[in-house]
Amino acid sequence: MTNDPKILGLAFLGGVVPSLLWLWFWLKEDNQKPEPKGILAVVFIMGMIAVVFILPIQKFIQAHVSSDQWELVLWASAEEIIKYLAVLVIIYKTNHADKPIDWPIYLITSALGFAALENTLFLIKPFSMGQNTVGLLTGQLRFLGSTLLHTVSSGILGIALGISLHIDGLKRKWYLVVGFIFAITLHSVFNFFIIRNSGNDFLKVFAFLWVVTIIVMLLFEKVRRMN
Repeated sequence: MTNDPKILGLAFLGGVVPSLLWLWFWLKEDNQKPEPKGILAVVFIMGMIAVVFILPIQKFIQAHVSSDQWELVLWASAEEIIKYLAVLVIIYKTNHADKPIDWPIYLITSALGFAALENTLFLIKPFSMGQNTVGLLTGQLRFLGSTLLHTVSSGILGIALGISLHIDGLKRKWYLVVGFIFAITLHSVFNFFIIRNSGNDFLKVFAFLWVVTIIVMLLFEKVRRMN
C-alpha cells in the first residue's frame, strides 16, 4: 500500500464524498426532528472504524471456510453485524433512539461510514498505479453499487428495529432477527453476482438493487410517519 499522502488524500476523498452525498439525501428525509449532528458524526466514524475490525474476520473466514457460497454469506453476516454494533456501542442505554425513524437513520449513517473507508481502500491501488480514470470509474460504480448496498441492507435492519421500537418482549427480538435475515440475504446475493459471477450480470443486479432501494424508501417514509 502506498504512503504517498496525495494518493491517500485523493482516495479518501473519492471514498468519503459519495457516502456524504448519500448521507445528506437520507438525513433530509428526517427534517422534522433531526438527530444531533455530533452523534451522527461519531456513528459515521464508528462505521469507518468497523472496517478495521472486519478485515481480519473476513481473512479468517476465507482461510477456514471452503464453500464459496458460505464464505459470502458469512462475509455479509459479519459486515451487517459489525455495522449494527457500531451503532449500538454509541446509543446503547441512551435516549438518542427514542423515535422509530432514529434506528434507520443511525444504521444508515454507520453503513455509509463503513462504505466510505471500504471505498477508500479500493481506490488506493488504481490511484497509486496512475490509473486515475479506472479509479474514478471504480468510485462511480461503488457509489452506485456497493455504497448503496450497505445503505439499503442496514436500512432494512433499521426499519425493522424502528417498527418494533414500542413492541415489548419476544416479538421485538423477532423483528431484529428478521431484519438481519433480509439484510444478510440481500448482501449475500449482491456479493455472489458481483464477485463470484465476475460482474457478468451487474446491470441486472444493479436494477434489482435499485428496486429494493425504492421499496426501502417507501418503508422509510412509513416509519417516519410513525413518529
